[in-house]
Amino acid sequence: MPPDPAQSDASQPDSGQPNASQREAPDLVQLDAAAPAADPLPPLFGLDTAALSARMVQAGEPAWRGRQLAEALYRQQVAELDEITTLPKALRTRLDAEGWRVGRPAIAQVFQSVDGTERYLVQAEGAGSETVETVWMPEGDNGESGDGTDADQPQAPGSTDPVQRATICVSSQIGCAVNCQFCLTAKLGLQRNLTAGEIAGQVVAVFARHGVQVGRDRINLVFMGMGEPFLNYANFSAAVRLLVTEAGLSPQRMTVSTSGIVPGIELFAQEPVEFRPKLAISLNAPNDEVRSELMPINRKWPIEAVIEAVRRVQLRPRERITFEYVLLGGVTDRPVHAREVARLVRRTGLPAKVNLIAWNPGPGIAYSMPTSSDVEAFKATLAAAGIPAYLRRPRGRDIYAACGQLKRTIEG
Repeated sequence: MPPDPAQSDASQPDSGQPNASQREAPDLVQLDAAAPAADPLPPLFGLDTAALSARMVQAGEPAWRGRQLAEALYRQQVAELDEITTLPKALRTRLDAEGWRVGRPAIAQVFQSVDGTERYLVQAEGAGSETVETVWMPEGDNGESGDGTDADQPQAPGSTDPVQRATICVSSQIGCAVNCQFCLTAKLGLQRNLTAGEIAGQVVAVFARHGVQVGRDRINLVFMGMGEPFLNYANFSAAVRLLVTEAGLSPQRMTVSTSGIVPGIELFAQEPVEFRPKLAISLNAPNDEVRSELMPINRKWPIEAVIEAVRRVQLRPRERITFEYVLLGGVTDRPVHAREVARLVRRTGLPAKVNLIAWNPGPGIAYSMPTSSDVEAFKATLAAAGIPAYLRRPRGRDIYAACGQLKRTIEG
């Protein structure tokens, strides 16, 4: 059995970033698996400019060397200490001899889909064979449509390089404790939380692989990979701050999805807008009875408790809450279900949209894919009720990269 997400007395792995959050964030999940062993000289990746500057001062160097390190790690996407050419060669040699290292997570294995999607096994630095999954989706999957905050940035003046448009799906934990019955990741159980550096490192490693230039390319991040981000809140929020302040990403190009962890939503509602991604709620059922069967977490925090917490989030102008809804053939895809969802969304009083996801199959999970006609009928029913609805395109099904399929599968 996975640990009870309601437990609040466990300690989470240190994010390695002192300035990530000044408020007290209660730990939301009891971990069975141990966190990575304490490192007497932790990696540089995962530290912000202030922490890097402090490390440099301790090494007898001026504080401004920390800014050089941050620029190299997060903007220039440097993975090795000796490649940080803004530092003198003699200094790099000395730091290397003293055991300093960049320590950015590395892409260990790549799986390529016929549709251009790539799924990565990303290896945590110093963690042996332990891997987590990240997905690159060229042109995205339509998940960001209609949320009201996705205005395109103009191309940098004078730039003639082609602009990339893609979505990166990022993991926050190895495995997952929430145990959604239709999800392959649930079969792993929860192994451990990722640190802030391991979360942000997935993004920067993929940026480096594809030559992404922040400010030129239109890249969306979705924290919808392995794990429940709000059961690793301190490290998730620290990673967002790293990506915003150090890598230069906009939080309006980030979306975090939660299964409905009410204490995490309440923390999220307190985030300053400059560090707050957009919010998606994994609804996946038309009512509490069905949702409790599909998502046991609903027995702890039913739909109304989740909605009440979401109402505390101060949305930006034109921003909408996204309700993610997985269509399971014969279980959640009937017209009666669509009408229930429409009433539920209207009852919230929130500016909202619904993202529909045709269930992606996986071995050992006894559900069926909905038919195309049932998917279209469901969407049309929502539209007729005045609910904006969008169909997320399945990406990378053939390589187990689609929503709900992440289980570190090595075949395909």
